[in-house]
Amino acid sequence: MHVAWLGKKSPFCGNVTYGREITHALLERGHQVTFLHFDNDHKSTDDRPIEWAPGLTHRAFKEVTLPFLFKSQMLTIPSPGAGKRLVETLRQMRPDVVHASLTLSPLDFRLPEICAELQVPLVATFHPAFDRKLRTLSSGAQHMTYQMYASTLARCDRVIVFSKLQRDILMRLGVPPETLAVIPNGVDVTKYSPGPSAIKSTLQARQLFVYQGRISPEKNVEALLRAWRQADMGPDCQLVIVGNGPLETSLRAFYGSDESIHWLGFVQDEARRIDVLRGADAFVLPSMVEGLSLSLLEAMACGTACIATDAGADGEVLEAGVGIVVDTQRVRQQLQTILPILRDQPEMTRLLGQKARQRVLERYTLTTNVTQVEGIYHELAAPNYASNSSYIML
Repeated sequence: MHVAWLGKKSPFCGNVTYGREITHALLERGHQVTFLHFDNDHKSTDDRPIEWAPGLTHRAFKEVTLPFLFKSQMLTIPSPGAGKRLVETLRQMRPDVVHASLTLSPLDFRLPEICAELQVPLVATFHPAFDRKLRTLSSGAQHMTYQMYASTLARCDRVIVFSKLQRDILMRLGVPPETLAVIPNGVDVTKYSPGPSAIKSTLQARQLFVYQGRISPEKNVEALLRAWRQADMGPDCQLVIVGNGPLETSLRAFYGSDESIHWLGFVQDEARRIDVLRGADAFVLPSMVEGLSLSLLEAMACGTACIATDAGADGEVLEAGVGIVVDTQRVRQQLQTILPILRDQPEMTRLLGQKARQRVLERYTLTTNVTQVEGIYHELAAPNYASNSSYIML
């Protein structure tokens, strides 16, 4: 099957990871993928090394770039010619299905009309974080995003969301229940698995606590840093912050003198990120809003005890004693209590890590995720599959 995937390759965010993991898995299963993404470099990509899908043939994977005026982790503003280029590309390639990993761009709202005109089924994955209780300014803004997208999502052939909570929110906003498919994020449990790690010896730490993700207001990293400082964890406990973002400079300036806090910045090397997660005694995610955190699932798959807020679907992931769930309104106070308990109870962290790994194996494997996505493709594209089987590129 030929899948036209519309998503992001930069800047790095959860959407980028999702697109890379799913498209790579589709290629490994013998599908053809054309990846359309926003980039102002219009040179042919046929001669470039395809790091997106290492080891796979150029015939199976192609790229098409769409021009843009502005692009960030949160928003993309296309150039005036981006829509025309998208339509021309889809018309010529005649894919069996279009899968849009929605990039929060004005072009998103045109996709149902474009695909209906071309008679190509449209699958959308809807990523935005949320907090169903609307407890903070961030959660209110995210709820407005759901309201803004609801009518567009209702016109898609299928909409993939990550949790039952997201499905319920969109149903209340008018998206038909038969349009919505709950397919959680998935993790490659072979790569992300318990194993030896050098990070503790490198940092000379007896116990290691980790945050991995974007350093931005909605992630609430400052609450973790304040709790860490006030908990007085001792010289042989270390906190590692992996990631970058708009608050990194100011937070590092304020907390940089604390020798127990290590700022690794954005770590591109996946093996190094896995090494950090394997060596961690606990992973902490203090977000005010979330979707379904891939970083959380990766830590769980590595057998790491996890603490997360109940924002988005993260509380659902850790339910029934699999991890420690805290309220988004009192993150600092709760972490100030929880961190010393985990420091003093290593048996608890080991047990929680075992439970976390088992939960991922039961519910959140990439293999199961991709199989469900494939099922949607075949259901929607089956009537036209024979006539659309050719592979044509601009």
